[in-house]
Amino acid sequence: MIDVENINAGYGKFHVLFDINTSIIRDKVTVIVGPNGSGKTTFLKAISGLATIYSGKVRFNGQDITNLPTHEIARIGIAYLPQIGNIFLNLNVKENLIMSSYTLSKSEAKDRVEEVLNYFPILRKYYNRKANTLSGGERQMLAIAMALMRRPKVMLFDEPTANLSPKLAIEVLKEIVNLRDNYKITIAIVEQNARKALECGDRALLFVGGRIVYDGEAQELLKHPELSTLYLGVRR
Repeated sequence: MIDVENINAGYGKFHVLFDINTSIIRDKVTVIVGPNGSGKTTFLKAISGLATIYSGKVRFNGQDITNLPTHEIARIGIAYLPQIGNIFLNLNVKENLIMSSYTLSKSEAKDRVEEVLNYFPILRKYYNRKANTLSGGERQMLAIAMALMRRPKVMLFDEPTANLSPKLAIEVLKEIVNLRDNYKITIAIVEQNARKALECGDRALLFVGGRIVYDGEAQELLKHPELSTLYLGVRR
């Protein structure tokens, strides 16, 4: 669904990614792992128009989106959910959902609000509560619901389980996998909890020093005796 060809990218003169060639496969969960500072988040930002691409191409369903502004990339169906700043903390749940429906008609927005509340019933319970009173897991559910309002084709998650308890982290990962199964959304997820994410994922990309050193099945990376131990701290 997304093809990345010979991408070199970073921020201004700070070069982070080097000659990246890979694909985000339709209807799959691609887990992006690696040490801190290895380029995982920059990879998502390069796709989303938030990093500087020095050379190479990003294609979405065959369309070159390399130089599109971020809002146009979002409009064609790619949703990026950053680790922080993905909801409006000073607004309540209802207002957050309304803010995310600005491109929809009133009738469409009403239908989709009902749809996402059915999908995340906890948000219906807290519909009129300020977002800053929600737990970390509930905030992530709200962020996902806001993205679902636009019915994206691809969702890019940047460390969605950061600062969550192990129990809540597993719950959030399950909900992300359910997006693939229930909505046929293609998923790419940067995640520090490598073992749990790889257990849930279909494919894996392992970044080291701004380069991809593994691109294949998620389960195979977990089994790899050198890569999983050296770069992910996963011991068998």
